[in-house]
Amino acid sequence: MLDTSAAVPRQTQLARALVAEIQRGRATPGTFLPGSRTLAAQLGVNRKVVVAAVEELVAQGWLEALPAKGIRVALNLPRFPVGDAEARRSQAPRAAERGSTLIRVSDGLPDARIAPVDALARAQRRALRSLTRAGLGYGDPAGDPVLREVLAGFVNQARGLSCSADEVVLTHGSQGALSLFALALLRPGDVVAVEHPGYAPAWRAFALAGASVVHIGVDAEGLRTDELEAAAKKLRGRLKAVYVTPHHQYPTTVALSPERRMHLRKICEKHGACIVEDDYDYEYHFDGAPLLPMAATASPGGPPFVYIASLSKLLAPAVRLGYVITSRSIVARLQATRECLDRQGDVVLERAIAELIEDGELQRHARRARQIYMQRRDHVLQRLAASPALSANLACERPSGGLALWVRLHGSADIDELVTRARSRELVLAPGAVHLARGKVAAFRFGFAGHTPEELSGICETLEKCLTPESPARRARKTATERPRRG
Repeated sequence: MLDTSAAVPRQTQLARALVAEIQRGRATPGTFLPGSRTLAAQLGVNRKVVVAAVEELVAQGWLEALPAKGIRVALNLPRFPVGDAEARRSQAPRAAERGSTLIRVSDGLPDARIAPVDALARAQRRALRSLTRAGLGYGDPAGDPVLREVLAGFVNQARGLSCSADEVVLTHGSQGALSLFALALLRPGDVVAVEHPGYAPAWRAFALAGASVVHIGVDAEGLRTDELEAAAKKLRGRLKAVYVTPHHQYPTTVALSPERRMHLRKICEKHGACIVEDDYDYEYHFDGAPLLPMAATASPGGPPFVYIASLSKLLAPAVRLGYVITSRSIVARLQATRECLDRQGDVVLERAIAELIEDGELQRHARRARQIYMQRRDHVLQRLAASPALSANLACERPSGGLALWVRLHGSADIDELVTRARSRELVLAPGAVHLARGKVAAFRFGFAGHTPEELSGICETLEKCLTPESPARRARKTATERPRRG
């Protein structure tokens, strides 16, 4: 039976108990579990507890969900049990090597713990054997032709694009795609318009090529195209590109409205600028139907598009695989530049990813991850709303998708003070100013996808303590304790 008085949530207790049964051999690989209603009745708990525990174990690889059959113990079990922090730490870099054991709130990273690593490892082994037989020589600088063909079909079906393999270039993540674009197409004196606040690593990539960056404001409808139009007129033909994140604007999470999208096209067409669309997390849309990428409705007579996306958000940040979709003429320039930089990508990884897409493994993982991340989004939003201290000092809109919240401070809360207090409690927040070229914003980006609900609750508890005013008596005791003593 589960301990209702314990501090550990019941779903976590159940998950650990199920793993213990598997490790003892009482539930062998391939064994089907009772239905959730039956299991809930046997344990005397709400069915939601059972469902939450089972979903977490499915995500971690202990259980497998088979359509129309049920839940069974996975045939290939993970290495460590749920909550076995000691075993995980033994495999991770030592604390001294890391230099810190702080909890870091990411800016929107996926949870690598739920990535289909076993399936990827098997696919990589098969790819390596296959490529060894064919000869592991140099390949196309644009990337493995097999994955380019598969990716073209994937984005055409899932995102409404209409491209061929000849219009796809594979890169080392989306940052690699941005840098490749900058070095291939930008020259000193060119200007790129970017969102502000926005993705600063992209700005640095453009500057690396010698281009200048002009910052355009963002509001509730995304990029301020009226500001962009005014800036384009002043630049008198020097505007080379406009870099946007229209699906979930980085960092504010807002979507670029249809009216702004149309206006952006007109501006770029008039001034001869291309649109660089960074669609970094298209798969993660939770509410309603997502807007199609702007590149999906590109017309032959309109402005040129450079569509950038990444598979790293689908799998894990360490899996460095992004891609660019654009016209053949731009592809040729990207190929030539890539050949000078690092010749080609990781063809073994690329071929393995092609297999995962063809087999539907990547799509199944995306559906599973989307469900998990939506639950985590809802959990942290409920936690923020339920706490008087948090709701009185923090505010954020419910994002329709993505992997992070844009949390704004109001009232008497101060972002620098919050960051400092959180750090003293071993919680690292990145202030919103890191997304600005200048100035300060009372906000921070709260990545929820990389943390379990239990971990998110802990983060919220720490934030609550940081935002709860100290009583005069406690403040006096703290001052007395910190006052240096005379020798």
